[in-house]
Amino acid sequence: MKHILMIFSILTTLVTMGQNIDNLPYHEIPDYPETYTSRTVAARMIDGLGFRYYWATEGLTSKDLSYKSSESSRTSEEVLNHIYELSKFIRNSVLSDNKDMTEKEELFEFEEKRRQTLMNLKVVSEALTDTKGLIKLEDTEVPFWNMINGPIADAIWHCGQIVMLRRASGNPFNSKVSLFSGKLRN
Repeated sequence: MKHILMIFSILTTLVTMGQNIDNLPYHEIPDYPETYTSRTVAARMIDGLGFRYYWATEGLTSKDLSYKSSESSRTSEEVLNHIYELSKFIRNSVLSDNKDMTEKEELFEFEEKRRQTLMNLKVVSEALTDTKGLIKLEDTEVPFWNMINGPIADAIWHCGQIVMLRRASGNPFNSKVSLFSGKLRN
């Protein structure tokens, strides 16, 4: 009986851990704040991007990463590299302790790049919603308006590209993802 309880306990733990085994942000979009401010709206845009990126990239295979729709187009992996660079630009433009844009990080394997892209977005969102006001949108390196219509909108655009490319390569986007609610449908 003791062994059965131990096995049951281990299985329960494994199932619970397996539900979010990747331990990455944006499996679901975070709850929205109670008030609207320029900072919370900007953070929500970043959260929406993070959620879309998470699900656009979830379960991509090497076949998906090397797929491109035509000879002159980018592969999915090249588009993901671009989104990663956009996430670094957003992070470095918003966070005052990350201003070194001259050193280009070596591009690493897909899973690590995916994790780092999501973490870049999460740290920006958290900084924007920090009630201590450690940053002001007016103090960013470029006008924040340009951040919205530039790299944020561009990254959202490219998430849609990844979804289209993965469909074309035979690995469709998870149909249970609700972009409206920011959660998975049952």
